[in-house]
Amino acid sequence: MNPKKNLFANLKSDLPSGLVVFLVALPLCLGIALASGAPFFSGIISGIVGGIVIGALSNSPLSVSGPAAGLAALVMGALVSIGDYSLFLCAVLIAGILQILLGLAKLGGIANYIPSSVIKGMLTSIGILIIAKQIPHAFGYDKDEKGNITELFPYGQEDMHELLQPLQHIEVGVFLICLLSIIIMVLWEKPFIKKRIKFVPGALVAVIVSVIINEIWIRTGSVLAVQNEHLVQIRVAKSAGEFFSFFTLPDFNGFLNSSVIVYGVIIALIASLETLLSIEAIDNLDPQRRVTNTNRELFAQGVGNTVAGLVGGLPVTSVIVRSSANVNSGAQSKLSTIIHGTLLLVSIILIPVLLNMIPLSSLAAILLITGYKLAKPSVFKNFWSAGKYQFVPFIVTVVVIIAVDLFKAIPVLSGKGLLVGVLSGIVAAIGAILYGNLKNSYFFHKEKHHEGDTIRMRLAEEVSFLNKAAIRQTLDHMPENSTVVIDASGTSYIDFDVLELIKEFRDIKAPLKDIQLQLVGFKEAYKMENYSHVQSVH
Repeated sequence: MNPKKNLFANLKSDLPSGLVVFLVALPLCLGIALASGAPFFSGIISGIVGGIVIGALSNSPLSVSGPAAGLAALVMGALVSIGDYSLFLCAVLIAGILQILLGLAKLGGIANYIPSSVIKGMLTSIGILIIAKQIPHAFGYDKDEKGNITELFPYGQEDMHELLQPLQHIEVGVFLICLLSIIIMVLWEKPFIKKRIKFVPGALVAVIVSVIINEIWIRTGSVLAVQNEHLVQIRVAKSAGEFFSFFTLPDFNGFLNSSVIVYGVIIALIASLETLLSIEAIDNLDPQRRVTNTNRELFAQGVGNTVAGLVGGLPVTSVIVRSSANVNSGAQSKLSTIIHGTLLLVSIILIPVLLNMIPLSSLAAILLITGYKLAKPSVFKNFWSAGKYQFVPFIVTVVVIIAVDLFKAIPVLSGKGLLVGVLSGIVAAIGAILYGNLKNSYFFHKEKHHEGDTIRMRLAEEVSFLNKAAIRQTLDHMPENSTVVIDASGTSYIDFDVLELIKEFRDIKAPLKDIQLQLVGFKEAYKMENYSHVQSVH
Protein backbone atom coordinates (compact mmCIF):
# COMPACT_ATOMS: atom_id res chain seq x y z
CA MET A 1 0.00 0.00 0.00
CA ASN A 2 1.25 3.49 -0.88
CA PRO A 3 2.08 5.25 2.45
CA LYS A 4 1.03 8.66 1.09
CA LYS A 5 -2.29 7.32 -0.09
CA ASN A 6 -2.79 5.67 3.30
CA LEU A 7 -1.89 8.88 5.19
CA PHE A 8 -4.42 10.96 3.26
CA ALA A 9 -7.13 8.27 3.17
CA ASN A 10 -8.95 9.92 6.11
CA LEU A 11 -8.48 13.52 4.97
CA LYS A 12 -12.25 14.15 5.01
CA SER A 13 -12.42 13.53 8.79
CA ASP A 14 -8.86 14.56 9.74
CA LEU A 15 -8.95 18.02 8.14
CA PRO A 16 -11.81 19.37 10.29
CA SER A 17 -10.37 17.60 13.35
CA GLY A 18 -6.99 19.25 12.74
CA LEU A 19 -8.72 22.63 12.55
CA VAL A 20 -10.52 22.03 15.87
CA VAL A 21 -7.28 20.96 17.58
CA PHE A 22 -5.53 24.05 16.19
CA LEU A 23 -8.23 26.27 17.69
CA VAL A 24 -7.80 24.51 21.05
CA ALA A 25 -3.99 24.55 20.89
CA LEU A 26 -3.39 28.17 19.87
CA PRO A 27 -4.49 29.84 23.13
CA LEU A 28 -2.98 26.98 25.17
CA CYS A 29 0.44 27.36 23.52
CA LEU A 30 0.44 31.07 24.36
CA GLY A 31 -0.94 30.47 27.86
CA ILE A 32 1.62 27.80 28.74
CA ALA A 33 4.44 30.05 27.53
CA LEU A 34 3.03 32.73 29.84
CA ALA A 35 2.82 30.27 32.76
CA SER A 36 6.40 29.15 32.09
CA GLY A 37 7.83 32.66 32.06
CA ALA A 38 9.15 31.96 28.55
CA PRO A 39 8.79 33.92 25.27
CA PHE A 40 5.36 33.53 23.66
CA PHE A 41 7.06 32.51 20.42
CA SER A 42 8.52 29.46 22.20
CA GLY A 43 5.05 28.11 22.99
CA ILE A 44 3.98 28.30 19.35
CA ILE A 45 7.25 26.66 18.24
CA SER A 46 6.56 23.72 20.56
CA GLY A 47 3.03 23.37 19.21
CA ILE A 48 4.41 23.27 15.67
CA VAL A 49 7.08 20.69 16.58
CA GLY A 50 4.56 18.59 18.51
CA GLY A 51 2.17 18.61 15.58
CA ILE A 52 4.47 18.14 12.60
CA VAL A 53 7.63 16.40 13.89
CA ILE A 54 6.16 14.15 16.58
CA GLY A 55 2.98 13.69 14.57
CA ALA A 56 5.02 12.30 11.68
CA LEU A 57 7.18 9.98 13.82
CA SER A 58 4.66 8.69 16.37
CA ASN A 59 2.54 5.63 15.67
CA SER A 60 -0.25 6.94 17.92
CA PRO A 61 -3.14 7.69 15.58
CA LEU A 62 -4.92 10.19 17.87
CA SER A 63 -2.43 11.64 20.37
CA VAL A 64 -1.52 15.33 19.99
CA SER A 65 1.73 16.71 21.39
CA GLY A 66 2.75 20.23 22.36
CA PRO A 67 3.79 22.37 25.34
CA ALA A 68 2.18 21.00 28.51
CA ALA A 69 0.73 22.83 31.51
CA GLY A 70 2.21 20.06 33.65
CA LEU A 71 5.73 21.25 32.86
CA ALA A 72 5.07 24.99 33.25
CA ALA A 73 6.09 25.18 36.92
CA LEU A 74 9.20 23.11 36.24
CA VAL A 75 10.21 25.30 33.29
CA MET A 76 9.70 28.50 35.30
CA GLY A 77 11.84 27.10 38.13
CA ALA A 78 14.52 26.08 35.63
CA LEU A 79 14.58 29.52 34.00
CA VAL A 80 14.91 31.23 37.38
CA SER A 81 17.70 28.84 38.42
CA ILE A 82 19.61 28.81 35.12
CA GLY A 83 19.01 32.47 34.35
CA ASP A 84 19.30 32.34 30.57
CA TYR A 85 16.85 30.96 28.00
CA SER A 86 19.62 29.91 25.59
CA LEU A 87 21.23 27.83 28.31
CA PHE A 88 17.85 26.38 29.27
CA LEU A 89 17.41 25.10 25.70
CA CYS A 90 20.34 22.75 26.37
CA ALA A 91 18.24 21.18 29.14
CA VAL A 92 15.48 20.59 26.57
CA LEU A 93 18.08 19.04 24.24
CA ILE A 94 19.35 16.77 27.03
CA ALA A 95 15.78 15.73 27.80
CA GLY A 96 15.17 14.87 24.16
CA ILE A 97 18.34 12.80 23.88
CA LEU A 98 17.48 10.90 27.08
CA GLN A 99 13.97 10.16 25.78
CA ILE A 100 15.42 8.79 22.55
CA LEU A 101 17.65 6.50 24.61
CA LEU A 102 14.69 5.44 26.79
CA GLY A 103 12.75 4.54 23.66
CA LEU A 104 15.65 2.59 22.16
CA ALA A 105 16.11 0.80 25.50
CA LYS A 106 12.41 -0.21 25.36
CA LEU A 107 11.50 1.45 28.67
CA GLY A 108 8.07 2.56 27.52
CA GLY A 109 6.43 0.58 30.34
CA ILE A 110 8.05 2.66 33.08
CA ALA A 111 4.75 4.38 33.97
CA ASN A 112 3.36 1.05 35.22
CA TYR A 113 5.71 1.23 38.19
CA ILE A 114 4.38 4.56 39.50
CA PRO A 115 1.14 4.39 41.51
CA SER A 116 -1.78 6.49 40.29
CA SER A 117 -2.03 8.20 43.69
CA VAL A 118 1.43 9.71 43.15
CA ILE A 119 0.63 10.68 39.57
CA LYS A 120 -2.62 12.33 40.65
CA GLY A 121 -0.74 14.08 43.44
CA MET A 122 1.73 15.45 40.90
CA LEU A 123 -1.07 16.69 38.63
CA THR A 124 -2.97 18.23 41.56
CA SER A 125 0.08 20.11 42.77
CA ILE A 126 0.69 21.33 39.22
CA GLY A 127 -2.85 22.72 39.23
CA ILE A 128 -2.18 24.60 42.48
CA LEU A 129 1.09 25.98 41.10
CA ILE A 130 -0.61 27.16 37.90
CA ILE A 131 -3.33 28.96 39.86
CA ALA A 132 -0.80 30.65 42.16
CA LYS A 133 1.30 31.90 39.27
CA GLN A 134 -1.62 33.25 37.19
CA ILE A 135 -3.28 35.38 39.86
CA PRO A 136 -0.90 38.32 39.27
CA HIS A 137 -1.70 38.23 35.54
CA ALA A 138 -5.42 38.07 36.33
CA PHE A 139 -5.15 41.22 38.46
CA GLY A 140 -2.86 43.09 36.09
CA TYR A 141 0.24 43.07 38.28
CA ASP A 142 2.68 40.66 36.69
CA LYS A 143 6.11 41.93 37.69
CA ASP A 144 7.12 39.07 40.02
CA GLU A 145 8.23 36.15 37.86
CA LYS A 146 10.10 34.16 40.54
CA GLY A 147 7.35 31.74 41.37
CA ASN A 148 7.17 32.17 45.17
CA ILE A 149 4.02 31.62 47.20
CA THR A 150 3.97 35.43 47.48
CA GLU A 151 2.81 35.42 43.86
CA LEU A 152 -0.58 35.10 45.50
CA PHE A 153 0.19 38.37 47.30
CA PRO A 154 3.08 39.61 45.18
CA TYR A 155 4.07 42.65 47.23
CA GLY A 156 5.73 40.99 50.22
CA GLN A 157 4.72 39.15 53.35
CA GLU A 158 6.10 41.23 56.22
CA ASP A 159 2.79 42.55 57.53
CA MET A 160 -0.94 42.65 56.85
CA HIS A 161 -0.66 46.05 55.18
CA GLU A 162 1.50 44.58 52.43
CA LEU A 163 -0.78 41.58 52.02
CA LEU A 164 -3.66 43.97 51.31
CA GLN A 165 -1.71 45.96 48.71
CA PRO A 166 -2.89 43.89 45.70
CA LEU A 167 -6.32 45.46 46.13
CA GLN A 168 -4.68 48.84 45.46
CA HIS A 169 -2.96 47.65 42.28
CA ILE A 170 -5.76 45.83 40.44
CA GLU A 171 -6.15 46.94 36.82
CA VAL A 172 -9.93 46.95 36.55
CA GLY A 173 -10.03 46.32 32.79
CA VAL A 174 -7.55 43.45 33.07
CA PHE A 175 -9.51 41.85 35.89
CA LEU A 176 -12.85 42.23 34.06
CA ILE A 177 -11.39 40.53 30.96
CA CYS A 178 -10.19 37.62 33.14
CA LEU A 179 -13.53 37.34 34.92
CA LEU A 180 -15.49 37.44 31.66
CA SER A 181 -13.22 34.80 30.10
CA ILE A 182 -13.77 32.48 33.06
CA ILE A 183 -17.57 32.96 32.84
CA ILE A 184 -17.54 32.19 29.10
CA MET A 185 -15.50 29.00 29.57
CA VAL A 186 -17.67 27.79 32.45
CA LEU A 187 -20.87 28.43 30.48
CA TRP A 188 -19.36 26.76 27.41
CA GLU A 189 -19.12 23.50 29.34
CA LYS A 190 -22.85 23.52 30.06
CA PRO A 191 -24.87 21.01 27.98
CA PHE A 192 -27.18 23.64 26.46
CA ILE A 193 -24.18 25.26 24.74
CA LYS A 194 -21.75 22.36 24.42
CA LYS A 195 -24.21 20.18 22.49
CA ARG A 196 -25.15 22.94 20.07
CA ILE A 197 -21.67 24.33 19.34
CA LYS A 198 -19.64 21.17 19.85
CA PHE A 199 -16.58 21.93 17.71
CA VAL A 200 -15.80 25.47 18.91
CA PRO A 201 -13.66 25.41 22.10
CA GLY A 202 -14.67 27.72 24.91
CA ALA A 203 -11.09 28.92 25.40
CA LEU A 204 -11.01 30.26 21.85
CA VAL A 205 -14.37 32.00 22.29
CA ALA A 206 -13.10 33.61 25.50
CA VAL A 207 -9.97 34.90 23.74
CA ILE A 208 -11.91 36.29 20.76
CA VAL A 209 -14.47 38.03 22.98
CA SER A 210 -11.71 39.51 25.16
CA VAL A 211 -9.91 40.88 22.07
CA ILE A 212 -13.12 42.43 20.69
CA ILE A 213 -14.06 44.04 24.02
CA ASN A 214 -10.60 45.46 24.55
CA GLU A 215 -10.50 46.86 21.01
CA ILE A 216 -13.81 48.60 21.70
CA TRP A 217 -12.38 50.05 24.93
CA ILE A 218 -9.26 51.24 23.13
CA ARG A 219 -11.18 52.89 20.26
CA THR A 220 -13.62 54.61 22.61
CA GLY A 221 -10.84 55.88 24.89
CA SER A 222 -12.15 53.96 27.89
CA VAL A 223 -10.12 53.93 31.11
CA LEU A 224 -10.72 50.14 31.12
CA ALA A 225 -8.57 49.61 28.00
CA VAL A 226 -5.86 47.00 28.56
CA GLN A 227 -2.45 48.47 27.74
CA ASN A 228 0.34 46.84 25.71
CA GLU A 229 2.27 45.58 28.74
CA HIS A 230 -0.73 43.35 29.56
CA LEU A 231 -1.08 41.97 26.03
CA VAL A 232 0.66 39.11 24.21
CA GLN A 233 3.89 40.36 22.69
CA ILE A 234 5.13 38.35 19.71
CA ARG A 235 7.60 40.00 17.38
CA VAL A 236 6.25 40.69 13.90
CA ALA A 237 8.57 39.86 11.00
CA LYS A 238 8.80 42.11 7.94
CA SER A 239 10.68 39.52 5.89
CA ALA A 240 11.47 35.81 5.82
CA GLY A 241 14.99 36.49 7.04
CA GLU A 242 13.74 38.50 10.00
CA PHE A 243 11.25 35.73 10.84
CA PHE A 244 14.00 33.12 11.07
CA SER A 245 16.02 35.46 13.28
CA PHE A 246 13.28 35.15 15.92
CA PHE A 247 14.25 31.53 16.64
CA THR A 248 16.50 31.22 19.70
CA LEU A 249 19.49 28.91 19.34
CA PRO A 250 20.84 26.99 22.34
CA ASP A 251 24.04 28.08 24.07
CA PHE A 252 25.98 24.81 24.04
CA ASN A 253 27.97 25.91 27.08
CA GLY A 254 24.90 24.62 28.92
CA PHE A 255 26.24 21.09 28.49
CA LEU A 256 28.97 22.06 30.98
CA ASN A 257 26.51 23.53 33.48
CA SER A 258 25.47 21.14 36.26
CA SER A 259 22.08 22.87 36.80
CA VAL A 260 21.27 22.55 33.10
CA ILE A 261 22.13 18.84 33.14
CA VAL A 262 20.02 18.19 36.26
CA TYR A 263 17.03 20.00 34.77
CA GLY A 264 17.47 18.09 31.52
CA VAL A 265 17.17 14.80 33.42
CA ILE A 266 14.15 16.03 35.40
CA ILE A 267 12.37 17.27 32.26
CA ALA A 268 13.04 13.93 30.54
CA LEU A 269 11.52 11.96 33.43
CA ILE A 270 8.45 14.17 33.96
CA ALA A 271 7.77 14.65 30.23
CA SER A 272 8.08 10.90 29.60
CA LEU A 273 5.71 10.12 32.45
CA GLU A 274 3.13 12.66 31.22
CA THR A 275 3.38 11.29 27.69
CA LEU A 276 2.95 7.65 28.70
CA LEU A 277 -0.06 8.46 30.88
CA SER A 278 -1.64 10.53 28.13
CA ILE A 279 -1.03 7.79 25.54
CA GLU A 280 -2.67 5.19 27.78
CA ALA A 281 -5.72 7.43 28.27
CA ILE A 282 -6.07 8.22 24.56
CA ASP A 283 -5.72 4.56 23.53
CA ASN A 284 -8.67 3.83 25.83
CA LEU A 285 -10.69 6.59 24.13
CA ASP A 286 -9.88 5.36 20.63
CA PRO A 287 -13.10 3.87 19.14
CA GLN A 288 -10.96 1.42 17.13
CA ARG A 289 -9.00 0.34 20.26
CA ARG A 290 -5.63 0.73 18.56
CA VAL A 291 -2.61 0.28 20.84
CA THR A 292 0.33 2.68 20.68
CA ASN A 293 3.88 1.35 20.85
CA THR A 294 5.11 3.26 23.90
CA ASN A 295 8.78 2.67 23.08
CA ARG A 296 8.35 4.27 19.68
CA GLU A 297 6.36 7.09 21.30
CA LEU A 298 9.23 7.87 23.67
CA PHE A 299 11.59 7.90 20.69
CA ALA A 300 9.29 10.29 18.78
CA GLN A 301 8.95 12.56 21.83
CA GLY A 302 12.72 12.54 22.20
CA VAL A 303 13.22 13.64 18.60
CA GLY A 304 10.56 16.32 19.11
CA ASN A 305 12.22 17.71 22.23
CA THR A 306 15.61 17.64 20.52
CA VAL A 307 14.23 19.70 17.63
CA ALA A 308 12.40 22.04 20.05
CA GLY A 309 15.63 22.61 21.97
CA LEU A 310 17.51 23.41 18.76
CA VAL A 311 15.03 26.04 17.55
CA GLY A 312 13.97 27.71 20.82
CA GLY A 313 10.87 25.78 21.89
CA LEU A 314 9.52 24.68 25.27
CA PRO A 315 9.58 20.98 26.28
CA VAL A 316 6.95 18.89 24.51
CA THR A 317 4.75 16.05 25.72
CA SER A 318 1.64 14.23 24.56
CA VAL A 319 -1.21 16.37 25.93
CA ILE A 320 -4.55 14.96 27.06
CA VAL A 321 -6.62 18.14 26.45
CA ARG A 322 -5.66 18.48 22.78
CA SER A 323 -5.75 14.71 22.26
CA SER A 324 -9.26 14.46 23.72
CA ALA A 325 -10.41 17.27 21.42
CA ASN A 326 -8.90 15.33 18.53
CA VAL A 327 -10.83 12.17 19.44
CA ASN A 328 -14.10 14.01 20.07
CA SER A 329 -13.92 15.84 16.75
CA GLY A 330 -13.78 12.55 14.83
CA ALA A 331 -10.11 12.21 13.88
CA GLN A 332 -9.13 8.89 12.30
CA SER A 333 -5.34 9.13 11.91
CA LYS A 334 -2.29 11.15 12.87
CA LEU A 335 -2.82 13.38 9.83
CA SER A 336 -5.06 15.58 12.02
CA THR A 337 -2.23 16.39 14.44
CA ILE A 338 0.09 17.18 11.50
CA ILE A 339 -2.57 19.52 10.10
CA HIS A 340 -2.91 21.28 13.47
CA GLY A 341 0.86 21.83 13.62
CA THR A 342 0.85 23.21 10.09
CA LEU A 343 -1.95 25.64 10.95
CA LEU A 344 0.03 26.87 13.97
CA LEU A 345 2.98 27.56 11.67
CA VAL A 346 0.76 29.45 9.23
CA SER A 347 -0.77 31.51 12.07
CA ILE A 348 2.58 32.66 13.44
CA ILE A 349 3.63 33.75 9.95
CA LEU A 350 0.40 35.40 8.79
CA ILE A 351 -1.44 36.72 11.87
CA PRO A 352 1.07 37.69 14.60
CA VAL A 353 -0.53 41.17 14.74
CA LEU A 354 -3.86 39.59 15.71
CA LEU A 355 -2.16 37.39 18.31
CA ASN A 356 -0.65 40.52 19.87
CA MET A 357 -4.16 41.81 20.61
CA ILE A 358 -4.82 38.99 23.11
CA PRO A 359 -4.90 40.17 26.77
CA LEU A 360 -2.68 38.18 29.13
CA SER A 361 -5.53 38.04 31.62
CA SER A 362 -7.61 36.05 29.10
CA LEU A 363 -4.80 33.49 28.82
CA ALA A 364 -4.51 33.54 32.63
CA ALA A 365 -8.23 32.67 32.80
CA ILE A 366 -7.63 29.62 30.59
CA LEU A 367 -4.84 28.49 32.91
CA LEU A 368 -6.88 29.16 36.05
CA ILE A 369 -9.62 26.88 34.69
CA THR A 370 -6.96 24.29 33.77
CA GLY A 371 -5.45 24.49 37.25
CA TYR A 372 -8.84 24.14 38.92
CA LYS A 373 -9.68 21.02 36.90
CA LEU A 374 -6.41 19.46 38.09
CA ALA A 375 -6.78 20.47 41.74
CA LYS A 376 -10.52 20.69 42.41
CA PRO A 377 -11.72 19.69 45.91
CA SER A 378 -13.37 16.49 44.66
CA VAL A 379 -9.91 15.09 43.87
CA PHE A 380 -8.91 15.37 47.55
CA LYS A 381 -12.27 13.98 48.65
CA ASN A 382 -12.00 10.94 46.35
CA PHE A 383 -8.55 10.02 47.60
CA TRP A 384 -9.61 10.45 51.22
CA SER A 385 -12.49 8.07 50.55
CA ALA A 386 -10.17 5.58 48.82
CA GLY A 387 -8.35 4.90 52.10
CA LYS A 388 -4.90 5.46 53.57
CA TYR A 389 -3.04 3.43 50.94
CA GLN A 390 -4.21 5.93 48.32
CA PHE A 391 -4.47 9.14 50.35
CA VAL A 392 -1.06 9.08 52.08
CA PRO A 393 1.08 8.92 48.89
CA PHE A 394 -1.24 11.43 47.21
CA ILE A 395 -1.08 14.06 49.94
CA VAL A 396 2.66 13.57 50.53
CA THR A 397 3.28 14.22 46.84
CA VAL A 398 1.14 17.37 46.86
CA VAL A 399 2.59 18.80 50.08
CA VAL A 400 6.23 18.19 49.11
CA ILE A 401 5.86 19.70 45.63
CA ILE A 402 4.08 22.80 46.97
CA ALA A 403 6.58 23.19 49.84
CA VAL A 404 9.61 22.93 47.57
CA ASP A 405 8.42 24.98 44.61
CA LEU A 406 6.28 27.65 46.26
CA PHE A 407 7.45 28.06 49.83
CA LYS A 408 11.10 27.44 48.86
CA ALA A 409 11.43 25.22 51.94
CA ILE A 410 14.87 23.95 50.89
CA PRO A 411 16.67 26.47 48.62
CA VAL A 412 18.99 23.88 47.03
CA LEU A 413 15.91 22.05 45.69
CA SER A 414 14.43 25.19 44.14
CA GLY A 415 12.63 24.37 40.87
CA LYS A 416 12.95 20.62 41.41
CA GLY A 417 9.69 20.19 43.32
CA LEU A 418 8.02 17.88 40.80
CA LEU A 419 10.81 15.31 40.88
CA VAL A 420 11.29 15.53 44.66
CA GLY A 421 7.53 15.30 45.21
CA VAL A 422 7.10 12.28 42.94
CA LEU A 423 10.01 10.48 44.61
CA SER A 424 8.58 11.33 48.05
CA GLY A 425 5.17 10.00 47.00
CA ILE A 426 6.70 6.76 45.74
CA VAL A 427 8.60 6.34 49.01
CA ALA A 428 5.36 6.99 50.95
CA ALA A 429 3.49 4.45 48.81
CA ILE A 430 6.18 1.81 49.30
CA GLY A 431 6.28 2.55 53.03
CA ALA A 432 2.52 2.16 53.32
CA ILE A 433 2.59 -1.13 51.42
CA LEU A 434 5.53 -2.50 53.41
CA TYR A 435 3.73 -1.57 56.63
CA GLY A 436 0.65 -3.44 55.43
CA ASN A 437 2.74 -6.41 54.32
CA LEU A 438 4.69 -6.95 57.54
CA LYS A 439 2.87 -10.25 58.11
CA ASN A 440 1.82 -11.09 54.57
CA SER A 441 4.14 -11.79 51.67
CA TYR A 442 2.96 -11.35 48.09
CA PHE A 443 2.68 -14.30 45.72
CA PHE A 444 1.41 -14.61 42.17
CA HIS A 445 0.36 -17.99 40.79
CA LYS A 446 0.09 -18.60 37.04
CA GLU A 447 -0.63 -22.06 35.66
CA LYS A 448 0.97 -23.22 32.44
CA HIS A 449 -1.63 -22.84 29.76
CA HIS A 450 -2.44 -23.43 26.10
CA GLU A 451 -5.19 -22.04 23.92
CA GLY A 452 -8.57 -23.31 25.09
CA ASP A 453 -7.45 -24.15 28.64
CA THR A 454 -8.92 -22.77 31.86
CA ILE A 455 -6.49 -20.36 33.52
CA ARG A 456 -6.82 -19.52 37.23
CA MET A 457 -5.22 -16.44 38.75
CA ARG A 458 -5.36 -16.61 42.56
CA LEU A 459 -4.55 -13.22 44.04
CA ALA A 460 -2.52 -12.99 47.23
CA GLU A 461 -3.72 -11.56 50.52
CA GLU A 462 -2.10 -8.19 49.76
CA VAL A 463 -1.86 -7.02 46.11
CA SER A 464 -0.02 -3.68 45.75
CA PHE A 465 0.81 -1.32 42.90
CA LEU A 466 4.23 -3.02 42.78
CA ASN A 467 2.46 -5.99 41.18
CA LYS A 468 0.74 -3.83 38.56
CA ALA A 469 3.25 -4.43 35.75
CA ALA A 470 3.39 -8.22 36.23
CA ILE A 471 -0.41 -8.55 36.36
CA ARG A 472 -0.82 -6.31 33.29
CA GLN A 473 1.70 -8.43 31.36
CA THR A 474 -0.06 -11.65 32.34
CA LEU A 475 -3.52 -10.37 31.41
CA ASP A 476 -2.26 -8.96 28.10
CA HIS A 477 -0.84 -12.38 27.16
CA MET A 478 -3.94 -14.43 27.93
CA PRO A 479 -4.63 -16.57 24.84
CA GLU A 480 -7.72 -16.04 22.73
CA ASN A 481 -10.81 -18.21 23.26
CA SER A 482 -9.64 -19.33 26.70
CA THR A 483 -11.49 -19.31 30.04
CA VAL A 484 -9.94 -17.13 32.74
CA VAL A 485 -10.88 -17.19 36.43
CA ILE A 486 -9.56 -14.36 38.63
CA ASP A 487 -9.99 -15.43 42.24
CA ALA A 488 -9.82 -12.74 44.96
CA SER A 489 -11.40 -14.80 47.73
CA GLY A 490 -8.18 -14.83 49.74
CA THR A 491 -7.38 -11.13 49.52
CA SER A 492 -7.63 -8.48 52.22
CA TYR A 493 -6.37 -5.59 50.09
CA ILE A 494 -6.14 -4.96 46.35
CA ASP A 495 -4.56 -1.73 45.15
CA PHE A 496 -6.76 0.68 43.18
CA ASP A 497 -4.42 0.48 40.14
CA VAL A 498 -4.73 -3.32 40.01
CA LEU A 499 -8.52 -3.12 40.27
CA GLU A 500 -8.51 -0.69 37.35
CA LEU A 501 -6.40 -3.16 35.34
CA ILE A 502 -8.86 -5.96 36.03
CA LYS A 503 -11.80 -3.73 35.04
CA GLU A 504 -10.03 -2.81 31.81
CA PHE A 505 -9.44 -6.53 31.09
CA ARG A 506 -13.09 -7.34 31.88
CA ASP A 507 -14.61 -4.53 29.79
CA ILE A 508 -12.23 -4.20 26.85
CA LYS A 509 -9.47 -6.75 26.39
CA ALA A 510 -11.30 -9.99 27.25
CA PRO A 511 -14.23 -9.34 24.87
CA LEU A 512 -11.82 -8.42 22.05
CA LYS A 513 -10.05 -11.79 22.43
CA ASP A 514 -13.24 -13.84 23.03
CA ILE A 515 -12.03 -14.76 26.50
CA GLN A 516 -14.63 -16.24 28.85
CA LEU A 517 -14.03 -14.46 32.18
CA GLN A 518 -15.04 -15.16 35.77
CA LEU A 519 -14.35 -12.81 38.70
CA VAL A 520 -14.89 -14.51 42.06
CA GLY A 521 -14.33 -13.53 45.68
CA PHE A 522 -14.22 -9.75 45.14
CA LYS A 523 -15.38 -7.95 48.27
CA GLU A 524 -17.90 -5.10 48.33
CA ALA A 525 -15.15 -2.70 49.45
CA TYR A 526 -13.39 -3.17 46.11
CA LYS A 527 -16.42 -1.64 44.34
CA MET A 528 -16.24 -4.34 41.69
CA GLU A 529 -18.93 -6.97 41.44
CA ASN A 530 -18.20 -10.63 40.99
CA TYR A 531 -18.68 -11.45 37.35
CA SER A 532 -19.15 -14.39 35.05
CA HIS A 533 -19.20 -14.39 31.27
CA VAL A 534 -18.83 -18.06 30.41
CA GLN A 535 -20.85 -19.63 27.62
CA SER A 536 -22.22 -23.13 28.18
CA VAL A 537 -20.68 -25.79 25.99
CA HIS A 538 -23.15 -28.42 24.78
